[in-house]
Amino acid sequence: MDSQAFLAACRALLGEVHVIADEAGMAPYLRDQRGRFTGRALAVLRPANTEQVAATVRLCAQALVPIVPQGGNTGLVLGSVPDASGRAVVLSLARMQAIRQVDAVNRTITVDAGAILQHVQEAAAVQGCLFPLSLAAEGSCTIGGNLSTNAGGTAVLRYGNTRELCLGLEVVTAQGEIWNGLRGLRKDNTGYDLRDLFIGAEGTLGIITGAVLKLYPQPKACVTALAAVDSPAQALRLLSIMQDHCAASLTGFELMSAYCLQLVARHFPALQQPLAGSHRQYALLELSSSESAQHAAGLLERALGAALAEGVVQDAAVAASEAQSQGLWRLREHIPLAQAADGKNIKHDISLPVSSIADFIAATEPRLQAAFPGCQLVCFGHLGDGNLHFNVAPPPGVMNEDFLHSQEAVNRVVHDAVAAFGGSISAEHGIGALKRDELARYKSPVELSLMRAIKAALDPLGLMNPGKIL
Repeated sequence: MDSQAFLAACRALLGEVHVIADEAGMAPYLRDQRGRFTGRALAVLRPANTEQVAATVRLCAQALVPIVPQGGNTGLVLGSVPDASGRAVVLSLARMQAIRQVDAVNRTITVDAGAILQHVQEAAAVQGCLFPLSLAAEGSCTIGGNLSTNAGGTAVLRYGNTRELCLGLEVVTAQGEIWNGLRGLRKDNTGYDLRDLFIGAEGTLGIITGAVLKLYPQPKACVTALAAVDSPAQALRLLSIMQDHCAASLTGFELMSAYCLQLVARHFPALQQPLAGSHRQYALLELSSSESAQHAAGLLERALGAALAEGVVQDAAVAASEAQSQGLWRLREHIPLAQAADGKNIKHDISLPVSSIADFIAATEPRLQAAFPGCQLVCFGHLGDGNLHFNVAPPPGVMNEDFLHSQEAVNRVVHDAVAAFGGSISAEHGIGALKRDELARYKSPVELSLMRAIKAALDPLGLMNPGKIL
């Protein structure tokens, strides 16, 4: 089947308007979220349901057309855009946004893979439940993308990654068959866990079209605070104090360097900076209580009191209202936006044993400064689960594009240090095409061999998101 016959078959299946083949119409689907790469595609296909996805995949297999699944296209590692060959189709799940079922008794919600994360949160809230996955792109990212990259976010400390929030999946295989694993079971010991195989696979093994997700009771109250500390080591000590006093009530614990908040102040001066004076590091923490606001406030007061008495915390501001809490979180959420406004930077999404984070920063920052004098370290992230966004901005006076030529050398310093500390070069963004070669450097031959064997078994034609991960 030639390309024109293939596109004609797709139009007959999906409808003329849902097969986009002109350059202007395809453009938003081909450009990555950071605007650094634009691929090419034979067409963008927009199926309406799982059966159409399966039929489309069968057409692609017949014509040997590669498939790039795409949700909200908010990824940061070139995992949801095609390469420059123009051979692939982008299979967009944007039309598949249904909330299929909310089971408040079983504490589950079943959704299409194209459902927007924020819409899933809202549908759960209507039933008095909480879907706890929360991240900056929640207004545009989709559940399928969250599952395909095993997204993290700000509440992993309490609720886990997306993998921990998923009970069942519906998947279209590379052969165009539908696996219905939409079981809302918390115990199912009946062989290989196929669900976990597809989660985090970035669409390279099959296309997730639906999911059963865990829900939780809505907390009665949340309380948020910003604490100033002298170093990452002190932030780790504060984390231990908070966990000792608050246990599972500690929902979020974010680390932000002084330079991060300076960037936010520079580019978003309307956002209030609640702590006076200059401090080296900041911890943003949130507690949730199933009892009452008084209970949450009491836990926070005792924990912060212990940290102040020990000299761990230099200053702290506690939100007195929901508006103030949102204001504190906006400081954290605007760090990536402030980075983008300030210019290009070399991003690293890394994870480490929590106990190693302070030592990693202390060892790696001098190495970066020695190799790239004057470079700016934009270090922030989810300290509670060991995930840092360890980004490197150019020295003052160095052009962005010139500094980006050093990306491979910067990556080597950072990723070698990550490996030395027993960490991972990707915590929550995935591998995509951007980190594919880095993965081959840091994964063992045995791991890579096993991964290739799985890929070959499930996608023998190599059509599922080719060039990503492996």
